[in-house]
Amino acid sequence: MTAVQAPVDPAPVHSRPGPAGRRVRVRVGRTVTALAGAWLAFVVAHRLLSGRWWLWLAPELVPPVAFVGVPVLLLVLGLLARGFRARVALLAVAGLLLGGDLAGLNPAVLTTPPPAPPDALHLVSWNTTVWNATDDPDVFYRSLTGRHADIYLLQEYKPDDDPARRDADLARLRREFPGYQVVLRGELVTVTRFPVVGVVALPADPPAGSDWRTDYWEVKSLRTDLLVRGRTVSVYNTHILVPLDLSSPLRELFYRRRHEFFQRRETQYRALAADLDRNPNPVLVAGDLNTSPAMADLRRLTDRLTDAGRASGSAYPTSWTIAGRRWWRLDWTFVSPDWTVHRYRLRDAGDMSDHRMQDVRLSLGGAR
Repeated sequence: MTAVQAPVDPAPVHSRPGPAGRRVRVRVGRTVTALAGAWLAFVVAHRLLSGRWWLWLAPELVPPVAFVGVPVLLLVLGLLARGFRARVALLAVAGLLLGGDLAGLNPAVLTTPPPAPPDALHLVSWNTTVWNATDDPDVFYRSLTGRHADIYLLQEYKPDDDPARRDADLARLRREFPGYQVVLRGELVTVTRFPVVGVVALPADPPAGSDWRTDYWEVKSLRTDLLVRGRTVSVYNTHILVPLDLSSPLRELFYRRRHEFFQRRETQYRALAADLDRNPNPVLVAGDLNTSPAMADLRRLTDRLTDAGRASGSAYPTSWTIAGRRWWRLDWTFVSPDWTVHRYRLRDAGDMSDHRMQDVRLSLGGAR
């Protein structure tokens, strides 16, 4: 018998991309590399210009999480860029290292704050969004009194341009908080159980008899010195001006206002920082700063104080909402080393405001 040999399959031939495929791959690699380089250049420019140049106010409004999300996306895209992977990875990692701390992430979420003692102070800070102008007043006031806080720092007390309406709202506020003291300057209202021993308006207190609108524009931080269990502490109720208005960029007014708003924000932040530097008391600053984690203006406070949001229990705290979606954080609470923060929560305010309430439990440390 003659043996029949089984046919042997030929060795597989690995197909190589033709000229068109190679051109596409090179084009993709160059595009991703250019994007990674452009993002790194943007981060460098942001580091250099944020808080220093008024025309950078618009780029400053980039969502903070982009400073982590964009380089991570570029790293993923770099896997598709054969022949360019090392360059893309180098540029993306450089962008991540240079800008990652601007994203608003909270690494302290991995730690547990100390438990609150029974006598911990309870603070609520909230931008009310023009008070209760479009809200049910009963629901509005219940949302405040139901917190049973020791101190309330409220912004945008602007219910109406009618002085009689404002006076009526202020009278009701006093009725809703019996036993509290109410301190008011312009749009800023501080309500406290503790005795008030001093009041300072920043950048400056307008002259006596000035109208409400003047106070509204000129007073953006209201410092109230309180006697808390035998110690004088300073509580700053703050609402920094928005970075820019929403007029058309095709009009000269847009750029004039942008420059004006930049200068006003500078004045407001400088006055606050200067007062903090000369204040020997334990201090607490809370309010709507209209400043995202990516904006360099925030360093005026982070260089001096500690962010209470470290105790939030959230990896990405957010306080500002649009159409029901939480975007990033504009509302902040900062404390000096005299304080221990036990809890920090951002509470939803329903449809009454596009800002969430800051709800904080904290206590004073030992005497200096």
